Amino acid sequence: MPEDGLPLTGSDGRLRCPWGVTAADYEAYHDTEWGRPVRGDDALFERISLEAFQSGLSWLTILRRREGFRAAFAGFRIAEVAAFTGEDEARLLADSGIIRNRAKIVATLANARVAAKLPTGELDRLIWSFAPDATGRPAPRTTAEVPAITPESRALAKGLRELGFRFVGPTTAYALMQACGLVDDHLADCCVRPGGSPG
Repeated sequence: MPEDGLPLTGSDGRLRCPWGVTAADYEAYHDTEWGRPVRGDDALFERISLEAFQSGLSWLTILRRREGFRAAFAGFRIAEVAAFTGEDEARLLADSGIIRNRAKIVATLANARVAAKLPTGELDRLIWSFAPDATGRPAPRTTAEVPAITPESRALAKGLRELGFRFVGPTTAYALMQACGLVDDHLADCCVRPGGSPG
């Protein structure tokens, strides 16, 4: 990725955020998922879980194992993961289709149990309550203008931790906000952003 962090031309000749052209998997994820609104408790639980597993690793590593994660964690259906037992934990630790990090696996199971105690729709409501007002927020022109932490991500991390969620620091919370469309950090000239450059 160039140091100036400007959009780069993708495989189809269109400009994209520079990280979105570094691998075919990234390009597809960038174009069809990242920054688009994700709603629903189970869908958001999946994103919280995957962002936690990504901590300290490349997102590409997680993206390429996402189907393995979905298979291992019952499609990230909160009620099912919350009912996982010690045997399931052992199974997960032996599953080569996921990241076999004990602390992250244990945290995911604990997070499911916390989420299962919330009223239906509450996880969605809580997370989206931290979406900043997009009006007046200029589109970043380079990746250097994209923050890693914001006041909203600090508040979201605090809110989740107060409920008992683990592996949800402010940087992870901001990555969640970006991935789930609470903020739009596609660069100003990115083809995915409305009004972005065609190439």
